[in-house]
Amino acid sequence: SVNIVAFGNERDGFSEDNQQPSLIWSYLRRSALISQIDSSLSASHVGTPVFTEYQACICGNVRLVVHDCPVWDIFDSDWYTSRSLIGGADIIVIKYSVNDKTSFQELKDSYVPMIKKALNHCSVPVIISAIGARKNGVPCTCPLCTSDRRSCVTTSEGVQLAKELGATYLELHTLNDFYIQKYFGGVLEYFVIQSLNQKSSEKMKKRKKTQKCHRVQPPQLEQPEKMPILKGEASHYDADLHNLLCCCQCADVAFYPEDLSTVVEAHKIILCSVSHLFMLLFEVKSPADIRDASIVRMAQSLFAVEVGAAFPLARRGVPPCVPPVRVVVKDSVFCSCLPDILHFIYSGAFQWERLEEDIKKKLKDPEKTEHVLEKVKCILKTPGKLNTVKDCRSHQIKQLYNTSLRLFFNTPVLADVIFKIQGATVPAHRAVLVARCEVMAGMFYGDYFEANSILVPVYGVSKDTFLSFLEYLYTDSCCPASILQAMSLLICAEMYQVMRLQHICELYIITQLQSMPSRELASTSLSIVSLLKKAKFHNSDCLSTWLLHFIATNYLIFSQKPEFQDLSVEERNFVEMHRWPSDLYLKQLADYRNYVHSQKCHCIVM
Repeated sequence: SVNIVAFGNERDGFSEDNQQPSLIWSYLRRSALISQIDSSLSASHVGTPVFTEYQACICGNVRLVVHDCPVWDIFDSDWYTSRSLIGGADIIVIKYSVNDKTSFQELKDSYVPMIKKALNHCSVPVIISAIGARKNGVPCTCPLCTSDRRSCVTTSEGVQLAKELGATYLELHTLNDFYIQKYFGGVLEYFVIQSLNQKSSEKMKKRKKTQKCHRVQPPQLEQPEKMPILKGEASHYDADLHNLLCCCQCADVAFYPEDLSTVVEAHKIILCSVSHLFMLLFEVKSPADIRDASIVRMAQSLFAVEVGAAFPLARRGVPPCVPPVRVVVKDSVFCSCLPDILHFIYSGAFQWERLEEDIKKKLKDPEKTEHVLEKVKCILKTPGKLNTVKDCRSHQIKQLYNTSLRLFFNTPVLADVIFKIQGATVPAHRAVLVARCEVMAGMFYGDYFEANSILVPVYGVSKDTFLSFLEYLYTDSCCPASILQAMSLLICAEMYQVMRLQHICELYIITQLQSMPSRELASTSLSIVSLLKKAKFHNSDCLSTWLLHFIATNYLIFSQKPEFQDLSVEERNFVEMHRWPSDLYLKQLADYRNYVHSQKCHCIVM
């Protein structure tokens, strides 16, 4: 049903025709959409009719209830009734005569605020109907006209009132068929249809909500179990090289003062990796390659190389064919600080502040300290760069002097061992291998033939994989090109017991598999079960556990692959126990689908 409440009297107080029909009654009688009109009166306590109630049918089966209140006194005498009428209204109609200025003014001043209060911000459409022809001449519709302002209600006043209420303003000069049916009736019926649509929408929402409460709900799919988290191992690259200096394994160079009273051992490969001066000293580069006169002068003034001289200690781990190098340090003050300088170089962290503090404590002379530090800067200097930094800090040293062991990876320069693998040869440096790999240290520093041999064969691994392994030893980084290459590198790392590289390969494999879409995972020729078997065989417990969870989490994909049958009984039991989605969920889903099909209704989930 649609409830309409009409307030106001369309007859002016001076009209002699009191039998003129009202606007609402005229519309109900003449509209082609209205049928079965009934009316009844409601009287106040003094017997005066308060409102007339009309009930009719519109559009066939929609009930239309109209309360026509011609007397505004209802707001004064019965505020509860008037508020109830407005609160239950779907459409409000306010009527007044354009020739009754007094009633309009009373409406505007007294009753419009009451209507606003009763509406209380409700979005109820309001129609203001100004009825009648103005008595002082031709009906005026100009908002700027002031000729009839004293005795008649002007159009501009009606429009202003409509703005205050957010209403639709109509002027009906006479109650004939055009103004009632086409003009007033068209606007009223528009709001009636809007009200019916809104009620129908609310009813549908309520019905859907009720149906949703009673509908059989689809089964809830729980989240899969969390995968085991693999934590990366911290790098110990700098510590490995520093330990090499402390242990003096595979040392191939010795520094002496001019009186040959003491000796400090070191490794050419480490010194050359951080200093162009040492490259010049050990003939890795020529003066023409350096192109920096200050470095050449410093090398000549500070050091003197004696090739082939007797080495101070037995050189286990260095083959006899590799000539030793003895270096005389001409500057006695610098030579006294050489152990601290070598610790600084081997640390790889360029802890300049610590070196500066150690030299200050040892020399206890600011001028000598500055003298030694300037020589260290020159040793670490990059050719062509000006050494203008006076108060150096660690980060500045790193920016000025940037070299790396990567320069000597897979090159014959300073190489003292050659690996023979798949018919090819790969040069390397014992000092780096011993420092970075315990298995290599045992091989080259123990009682094995490799300790005194230049050529060392390698079996059970491809050349590309072994090169990737050596690259990690030299640079502390690796970048596998694929999951299979990462697995091969993992096997090589397990063979030589380099655990951090093994963890890096595990993380790479896991990251690649996690980023693989389900469609690609279903169509890939990569055998996850084969990866699982290899991980177990090579003691990669973290990866094998993760792969089992991965297979269980993607159960619907892997259970359709032939490789699934290669799982052991123990592995199959684990996968079945942790499978996702679970077997219970799939059964519940099948039951729900059967229910939806039996109800012959559309499933919003599936």
